[in-house]
Amino acid sequence: MDCGPLLIHFRRLAKTFVVILVLLVISGLFGTAQAQDLEPRRWSHLPVGLNVLGVATGWTDGDILFDPVLRIEDATFDLFFTGVGYVRVFDVFGRTGRVDASLPYAMGRWQGLVDGEFTTVRRHGFADPRLRFSVNLYGAPPLKGKAFAAYKRENPVNTTVGAAVTVTMPFGEYSSERLINLGSNRWIVRPQLGVLHQRRNWQFEVTGSILFFETNHEFWQGSVREQDPLWFLQGHVIRSFKPGWWCSLSGGFAHGGQSRVNGDRKPDDSRARYLALSLGMPLGANQSLKVTYLTTDTHIDVGNNTNTLLLGWSVNWAR
Repeated sequence: MDCGPLLIHFRRLAKTFVVILVLLVISGLFGTAQAQDLEPRRWSHLPVGLNVLGVATGWTDGDILFDPVLRIEDATFDLFFTGVGYVRVFDVFGRTGRVDASLPYAMGRWQGLVDGEFTTVRRHGFADPRLRFSVNLYGAPPLKGKAFAAYKRENPVNTTVGAAVTVTMPFGEYSSERLINLGSNRWIVRPQLGVLHQRRNWQFEVTGSILFFETNHEFWQGSVREQDPLWFLQGHVIRSFKPGWWCSLSGGFAHGGQSRVNGDRKPDDSRARYLALSLGMPLGANQSLKVTYLTTDTHIDVGNNTNTLLLGWSVNWAR
């Protein structure tokens, strides 16, 4: 019996599986990195009518870890990104509400050895934009001007409870013919619940969230990708200094998010730790800079380890 055709077919199937798993891990790397925005001060009390316009730029690199059976070695990536964001604070039926919008642009390179053969690919373009709406359910009343300043002076110790929903929109660069994309071609909805306790110059913030992913019916070469919900818990310790300086230590953990391609489960679930240091500094009365260093580590044999450096500038005005 000639087993040659059967072996060739098996090798093709194995190579297809490897390619799909590579794509899942790499797409999860960029998509999850956006999703797990380890951002402190998301529940801080801000005056109604405040507007903030910001520009951020950063660089991420890291290692992508695969099951040794797949014979994928030395997989790495470098990603440069920049983007603009806007924040507006307003009164929502007697509560303080806030809208955050962001539009990122990215340029990246991925490379590695697959069965000993060196492979590299580059991408550049817009990634998926995000829109976040939040409202304070307890504490942090909607105030502006002198009333806001008086409340802050009279309540140096206070607690805020807030809820939010973030929507990631599938408008980034995407093609089902490409193995690596900057967009995800699916809607992602992320409800959040957070608590902020302030004791004078110290803030302690905890946020829990869950990401729900729309099915991508135009995944690689006509396949269908589904993904389980992804849980994310983050916490921040923030110290404020006068005039306008602050620093924070942040940590987070992601769990879940396993994918299915055409109904077959893939070993790409996330169990990763996040750790970040941030420093904010004023530039006059209405401008500021923020520097953040973020590192991630997977807790399983499959996943990614990354390092990110981020620099952001913002200007604010009240209206």
